[in-house]
Amino acid sequence: MEQYVLLRIMTLDGIDLNLFEFDRHNALYFFMINADEHIYMRYGGRDAESATSYLDFESLELALDLGLEQHRRYQAGDFIPQPKKAPLYPKEIQTLKTEVIDNNRCVECHLVGDFRITEKETAGELIKAKHMYQSPDIKTIGIHLDVPKGLEVKESHLAVADAGMQPGDLITHLNNHPIFTFGDLQFEYNKVERTATEIMLTVQRGELSEELLVKLPDQWWHTDLTHRYWSIDPLVFFEAERLSEEEKIQLEVPVEGFASRVSEVDINALLEGAHDLEEGDIILAVNGVKKNLLTQDVVTHIKLMHEAGSSMDLEVIRSGARQKMPLTTKRQSFRK
Repeated sequence: MEQYVLLRIMTLDGIDLNLFEFDRHNALYFFMINADEHIYMRYGGRDAESATSYLDFESLELALDLGLEQHRRYQAGDFIPQPKKAPLYPKEIQTLKTEVIDNNRCVECHLVGDFRITEKETAGELIKAKHMYQSPDIKTIGIHLDVPKGLEVKESHLAVADAGMQPGDLITHLNNHPIFTFGDLQFEYNKVERTATEIMLTVQRGELSEELLVKLPDQWWHTDLTHRYWSIDPLVFFEAERLSEEEKIQLEVPVEGFASRVSEVDINALLEGAHDLEEGDIILAVNGVKKNLLTQDVVTHIKLMHEAGSSMDLEVIRSGARQKMPLTTKRQSFRK
């Protein structure tokens, strides 16, 4: 670290958000960057399970070494920088300026994330599968890293195992973008369009470089939103499990639809007056809609297709009888 100039950003007031671009709900994030504002790599990232799942001193030391290596390449003229975006500063996000900056409050990362995304919602530019479900979990496609060793694979399962990934492989590229750390992997993976059906991962295996075409499973982008406290996340106060194909056929609903059985009801449903659902109820449709090309989960359908705080009608089977039941979601106030 003595070979670095160390800067700790305490507030984002004057920071170019398009240069220092990352998932704003990460607890810790480092940029290895040179004086010409070319980013060599990132260190940080998390998953829904823990803020420190991919952080430890050994992987940080490895990242610092790799950063110095990239800097030597830059000095030798052997580094190709990424194109820069036009600068964007917090004061240009009007709601953030009005509610935070003009009140002399600290411009914190999570505030930037939430205000930017609510402005997209207001402008009709919000793509929830992309903007709300950020930083897809790499374990969903079967990647389990040996964290102290950076991007070395400890275990491979599911889609990546089917593609040929093996323990000991070192992940070096995602869709031909070079990556050095989990932070890089998460950043590039988050760029993948949510309608994508495959990605290309390049791994170093001994002296060989192998390209692996990974088939993405349905809802590969879906993540637990609990730790995010998004203002745009409609709170429904229940959980549900998808019906089997046989059950859907028996009920004469689309096999590819999101018909689901309520598995748990949050006590806040009663306190918030959200709905009268009970465990065992089967939800067949939401406002008459029975399927969604992006998901076969009714809760995810509601979160994707309806604004927080909105109301809708559910078509429900209870004790063998079909009925309509109202549902009103809640918009939570973020930590502002």
